[in-house]
Amino acid sequence: MESLSIDIVSDVVCPWCYIGKRRLEAALASPEAAGLPPVRIAWHPFQLNPELPPEGIDRKAYLEEKFGGPERAATIYERVRAAGRTAGLELNIDGITRQPNTRLAHALIDFAQRHGGDATDVKERLLRAYFIENRFIGDAEVLAAIAAEAGLDTTAARAYLDDPQALAAIDQADQEARQMGISGVPFFIFNRKVAVSGAQEPATLVGAMRQALAQA
Repeated sequence: MESLSIDIVSDVVCPWCYIGKRRLEAALASPEAAGLPPVRIAWHPFQLNPELPPEGIDRKAYLEEKFGGPERAATIYERVRAAGRTAGLELNIDGITRQPNTRLAHALIDFAQRHGGDATDVKERLLRAYFIENRFIGDAEVLAAIAAEAGLDTTAARAYLDDPQALAAIDQADQEARQMGISGVPFFIFNRKVAVSGAQEPATLVGAMRQALAQA
């Protein structure tokens, strides 16, 4: 049967990536998507802050560097929270105390895709862990716990996070995304033909899917 591939380049500390995921889910569940073939989703890494140390940094220090301080960040994030509510998300951004490096989190997503094929559940759990539960997803033990919650082989997943080749593959995929010209996420590619940048509304995403299928 014909299928529709959806490649999604995103990060797990990007609130718009969480909102974009929800909007994609709404698009696929909408009446406008009726008749579309089954979809195959693949997640690809993009680190918004690849320069952060493995142990992450204090969230306040991060906001000072990125936005010039918490006041401007508060204004920006209030708009993000409002957008999240329209997608059914209550983002607890103020509860985040430490900004993580996301290399290991992307490795866990990669592990899930290699050992099951679909990492959407793991992606959801990571986003929820960060934005709602405020867990530190830069820590390998926290990630191993999330792997267990997702029903993955915890021992194998934990070993994968220590595998230099696995981590090098994440770095390479990140660089390949940038070489393609991707500078912001989420970034959707439908059937490797039609690209959509940003957390667009469901109707826009459905339109892109139909355009990609028409070009097949």
